[in-house]
Amino acid sequence: MPQSGAKALLTISPCTVNNGKISVDGSRKKFEAMINPAGYQHTFKLSYSKNRVLGQPGTETKYDASHPEKIVLKELVLDATGAVVTGSGAASSTPVPVKEQIELLKDVVYTYRGTKHEAPIVQLKWGGLLFYGRVESLQFDYTLFKPSGIPLRAKVSLTFIEYQSSEEISKEAAQESPDLTHLIEVKAGDTLPLLCYRVYQDCNYYIDIAKINHLADFRNLKPGTKLRFPPLS
Repeated sequence: MPQSGAKALLTISPCTVNNGKISVDGSRKKFEAMINPAGYQHTFKLSYSKNRVLGQPGTETKYDASHPEKIVLKELVLDATGAVVTGSGAASSTPVPVKEQIELLKDVVYTYRGTKHEAPIVQLKWGGLLFYGRVESLQFDYTLFKPSGIPLRAKVSLTFIEYQSSEEISKEAAQESPDLTHLIEVKAGDTLPLLCYRVYQDCNYYIDIAKINHLADFRNLKPGTKLRFPPLS
Protein backbone atom coordinates (compact mmCIF):
# COMPACT_ATOMS: atom_id res chain seq x y z
CA MET A 1 0.00 0.00 0.00
CA PRO A 2 1.52 3.37 -1.01
CA GLN A 3 2.48 5.72 1.78
CA SER A 4 0.53 8.93 2.31
CA GLY A 5 2.00 11.63 0.09
CA ALA A 6 3.92 9.12 -2.05
CA LYS A 7 4.26 10.06 -5.71
CA ALA A 8 1.68 8.34 -7.88
CA LEU A 9 3.17 6.97 -11.10
CA LEU A 10 1.26 6.38 -14.29
CA THR A 11 0.46 2.69 -14.76
CA ILE A 12 -0.86 0.99 -17.88
CA SER A 13 -2.33 -2.45 -17.15
CA PRO A 14 -3.61 -5.12 -19.56
CA CYS A 15 -7.29 -5.99 -19.17
CA THR A 16 -9.74 -8.76 -19.95
CA VAL A 17 -13.46 -8.60 -20.71
CA ASN A 18 -15.78 -11.23 -19.24
CA ASN A 19 -19.57 -11.03 -19.56
CA GLY A 20 -19.29 -7.41 -20.58
CA LYS A 21 -17.20 -6.39 -17.57
CA ILE A 22 -13.64 -5.05 -17.89
CA SER A 23 -11.06 -6.02 -15.28
CA VAL A 24 -7.29 -5.81 -14.95
CA ASP A 25 -5.47 -9.01 -15.96
CA GLY A 26 -3.17 -9.67 -13.00
CA SER A 27 -1.48 -12.59 -14.77
CA ARG A 28 0.31 -10.25 -17.18
CA LYS A 29 2.93 -7.57 -16.60
CA LYS A 30 1.87 -3.95 -16.39
CA PHE A 31 3.87 -0.91 -17.47
CA GLU A 32 4.79 1.65 -14.82
CA ALA A 33 6.30 4.98 -15.81
CA MET A 34 9.70 5.92 -14.39
CA ILE A 35 8.89 9.60 -15.02
CA ASN A 36 5.29 10.77 -15.24
CA PRO A 37 4.20 12.39 -18.51
CA ALA A 38 4.36 16.17 -18.80
CA GLY A 39 0.56 16.06 -18.96
CA TYR A 40 -2.31 14.52 -20.86
CA GLN A 41 -5.10 15.66 -23.13
CA HIS A 42 -8.65 14.33 -22.66
CA THR A 43 -10.88 14.82 -25.70
CA PHE A 44 -14.69 14.57 -25.95
CA LYS A 45 -16.42 14.86 -29.33
CA LEU A 46 -20.02 15.13 -30.51
CA SER A 47 -21.26 15.24 -34.09
CA TYR A 48 -24.38 16.91 -35.40
CA SER A 49 -26.53 16.60 -38.49
CA LYS A 50 -28.07 19.54 -40.28
CA ASN A 51 -31.55 19.31 -41.75
CA ARG A 52 -31.77 21.63 -44.73
CA VAL A 53 -35.27 22.91 -45.42
CA LEU A 54 -36.09 24.33 -48.85
CA GLY A 55 -36.77 28.04 -48.69
CA GLN A 56 -35.15 28.62 -45.31
CA PRO A 57 -31.94 30.66 -45.08
CA GLY A 58 -30.43 28.52 -42.32
CA THR A 59 -30.33 24.90 -41.22
CA GLU A 60 -31.42 23.21 -38.01
CA THR A 61 -28.59 21.44 -36.18
CA LYS A 62 -29.48 18.25 -34.29
CA TYR A 63 -27.42 15.91 -32.18
CA ASP A 64 -26.27 12.89 -34.18
CA ALA A 65 -23.72 10.85 -32.19
CA SER A 66 -21.25 10.79 -29.32
CA HIS A 67 -17.76 9.65 -30.30
CA PRO A 68 -15.39 7.66 -28.10
CA GLU A 69 -13.27 9.72 -25.72
CA LYS A 70 -9.53 10.02 -26.33
CA ILE A 71 -6.52 10.35 -24.05
CA VAL A 72 -3.22 11.70 -25.36
CA LEU A 73 -0.18 11.24 -23.11
CA LYS A 74 2.44 13.94 -23.62
CA GLU A 75 6.17 13.28 -23.38
CA LEU A 76 6.31 10.01 -21.47
CA VAL A 77 10.07 9.61 -20.90
CA LEU A 78 11.92 6.29 -20.90
CA ASP A 79 15.35 6.63 -19.29
CA ALA A 80 18.32 4.26 -19.01
CA THR A 81 21.03 6.71 -17.90
CA GLY A 82 20.77 5.72 -14.24
CA ALA A 83 19.92 9.31 -13.28
CA VAL A 84 16.31 8.38 -12.48
CA VAL A 85 15.69 6.45 -9.25
CA THR A 86 12.87 3.95 -9.63
CA GLY A 87 10.17 3.21 -7.08
CA SER A 88 12.42 0.68 -5.36
CA GLY A 89 14.87 3.47 -4.57
CA ALA A 90 17.83 1.42 -5.72
CA ALA A 91 20.04 4.21 -7.04
CA SER A 92 22.97 1.84 -7.62
CA SER A 93 20.96 -0.79 -9.51
CA THR A 94 21.62 -1.36 -13.20
CA PRO A 95 19.22 0.74 -15.33
CA VAL A 96 16.75 -1.15 -17.52
CA PRO A 97 17.75 -0.60 -21.17
CA VAL A 98 15.45 1.63 -23.19
CA LYS A 99 14.89 -1.22 -25.65
CA GLU A 100 13.51 -3.46 -22.86
CA GLN A 101 11.24 -0.67 -21.59
CA ILE A 102 9.90 -0.18 -25.11
CA GLU A 103 9.29 -3.90 -25.58
CA LEU A 104 7.32 -4.04 -22.31
CA LEU A 105 5.23 -1.01 -23.27
CA LYS A 106 4.53 -2.44 -26.72
CA ASP A 107 3.62 -5.81 -25.21
CA VAL A 108 1.08 -4.16 -22.91
CA VAL A 109 -0.57 -1.70 -25.31
CA TYR A 110 0.24 -2.75 -28.87
CA THR A 111 0.80 -6.48 -29.37
CA TYR A 112 -2.48 -8.23 -30.13
CA ARG A 113 -3.30 -11.59 -28.60
CA GLY A 114 -5.57 -14.43 -29.60
CA THR A 115 -7.51 -14.54 -32.85
CA LYS A 116 -8.56 -10.88 -32.87
CA HIS A 117 -6.16 -8.72 -34.84
CA GLU A 118 -6.61 -5.64 -32.69
CA ALA A 119 -4.73 -3.87 -29.94
CA PRO A 120 -5.35 -5.11 -26.39
CA ILE A 121 -7.63 -3.30 -23.95
CA VAL A 122 -5.73 -1.51 -21.20
CA GLN A 123 -6.38 0.51 -18.06
CA LEU A 124 -4.66 3.88 -17.64
CA LYS A 125 -4.35 4.95 -14.02
CA TRP A 126 -2.66 8.10 -12.80
CA GLY A 127 -3.94 10.05 -9.81
CA GLY A 128 -7.56 10.89 -10.59
CA LEU A 129 -7.34 9.50 -14.13
CA LEU A 130 -8.91 6.09 -14.71
CA PHE A 131 -9.44 5.26 -18.37
CA TYR A 132 -10.07 2.06 -20.34
CA GLY A 133 -9.16 1.98 -23.99
CA ARG A 134 -6.99 0.81 -26.86
CA VAL A 135 -3.93 2.47 -28.29
CA GLU A 136 -4.57 4.44 -31.47
CA SER A 137 -1.04 5.68 -32.08
CA LEU A 138 2.37 5.05 -30.55
CA GLN A 139 5.50 7.06 -31.36
CA PHE A 140 9.07 6.91 -29.99
CA ASP A 141 11.51 9.83 -30.26
CA TYR A 142 15.06 8.85 -29.27
CA THR A 143 16.88 11.81 -27.71
CA LEU A 144 20.08 10.52 -26.02
CA PHE A 145 22.58 7.83 -27.05
CA LYS A 146 25.71 6.02 -25.97
CA PRO A 147 28.79 6.51 -28.19
CA SER A 148 27.93 3.10 -29.67
CA GLY A 149 24.52 4.40 -30.81
CA ILE A 150 22.46 2.51 -28.20
CA PRO A 151 19.63 4.79 -27.02
CA LEU A 152 19.70 5.98 -23.41
CA ARG A 153 16.52 8.04 -23.44
CA ALA A 154 13.33 8.19 -25.47
CA LYS A 155 10.16 10.26 -25.41
CA VAL A 156 6.91 8.44 -26.08
CA SER A 157 3.70 9.88 -27.53
CA LEU A 158 0.61 7.74 -26.90
CA THR A 159 -2.99 8.19 -27.98
CA PHE A 160 -5.72 5.96 -26.55
CA ILE A 161 -9.31 5.66 -27.73
CA GLU A 162 -12.04 4.73 -25.26
CA TYR A 163 -13.20 1.12 -25.10
CA GLN A 164 -16.78 0.14 -24.29
CA SER A 165 -18.05 -3.42 -24.30
CA SER A 166 -21.03 -4.32 -26.50
CA GLU A 167 -23.13 -4.68 -23.34
CA GLU A 168 -22.24 -1.14 -22.21
CA ILE A 169 -22.99 0.27 -25.66
CA SER A 170 -26.36 -1.53 -25.78
CA LYS A 171 -27.26 -0.31 -22.30
CA GLU A 172 -26.36 3.27 -23.16
CA ALA A 173 -28.30 3.11 -26.42
CA ALA A 174 -31.34 1.71 -24.61
CA GLN A 175 -31.29 4.61 -22.18
CA GLU A 176 -31.01 7.28 -24.88
CA SER A 177 -32.63 5.90 -28.01
CA PRO A 178 -35.85 7.58 -29.24
CA ASP A 179 -36.77 4.22 -30.82
CA LEU A 180 -37.70 2.79 -27.41
CA THR A 181 -40.56 3.71 -25.10
CA HIS A 182 -39.50 5.95 -22.21
CA LEU A 183 -41.39 6.46 -18.96
CA ILE A 184 -40.45 9.84 -17.53
CA GLU A 185 -41.49 11.39 -14.23
CA VAL A 186 -42.29 15.09 -14.50
CA LYS A 187 -40.18 17.41 -12.37
CA ALA A 188 -40.81 21.01 -11.36
CA GLY A 189 -40.15 23.31 -14.30
CA ASP A 190 -40.65 20.62 -16.95
CA THR A 191 -42.79 21.42 -19.98
CA LEU A 192 -44.06 18.98 -22.56
CA PRO A 193 -42.13 20.56 -25.47
CA LEU A 194 -38.95 20.42 -23.37
CA LEU A 195 -39.44 16.73 -22.52
CA CYS A 196 -40.14 15.97 -26.19
CA TYR A 197 -36.90 17.65 -27.15
CA ARG A 198 -34.95 15.58 -24.59
CA VAL A 199 -36.31 12.32 -25.99
CA TYR A 200 -36.78 13.03 -29.70
CA GLN A 201 -34.61 16.15 -30.22
CA ASP A 202 -37.78 17.76 -31.56
CA CYS A 203 -40.17 19.79 -29.39
CA ASN A 204 -42.97 19.69 -32.01
CA TYR A 205 -44.12 16.24 -30.89
CA TYR A 206 -45.78 17.65 -27.75
CA ILE A 207 -49.32 17.44 -29.22
CA ASP A 208 -48.86 13.74 -30.07
CA ILE A 209 -47.50 12.98 -26.59
CA ALA A 210 -50.36 14.89 -24.97
CA LYS A 211 -52.85 12.69 -26.85
CA ILE A 212 -51.00 9.46 -26.02
CA ASN A 213 -51.00 10.33 -22.31
CA HIS A 214 -54.59 11.70 -22.34
CA LEU A 215 -53.54 15.08 -21.01
CA ALA A 216 -56.41 17.56 -20.77
CA ASP A 217 -54.05 20.45 -19.98
CA PHE A 218 -50.55 19.81 -21.24
CA ARG A 219 -49.47 23.37 -20.37
CA ASN A 220 -49.59 22.70 -16.63
CA LEU A 221 -47.78 19.45 -15.91
CA LYS A 222 -47.92 18.30 -12.29
CA PRO A 223 -44.58 17.21 -10.77
CA GLY A 224 -44.62 13.48 -10.08
CA THR A 225 -46.80 12.66 -13.09
CA LYS A 226 -45.38 9.82 -15.19
CA LEU A 227 -45.61 10.21 -18.95
CA ARG A 228 -45.04 7.70 -21.76
CA PHE A 229 -42.83 8.66 -24.70
CA PRO A 230 -43.14 5.85 -27.29
CA PRO A 231 -41.33 5.66 -30.64
CA LEU A 232 -42.72 8.15 -33.14
CA SER A 233 -42.25 8.05 -36.88
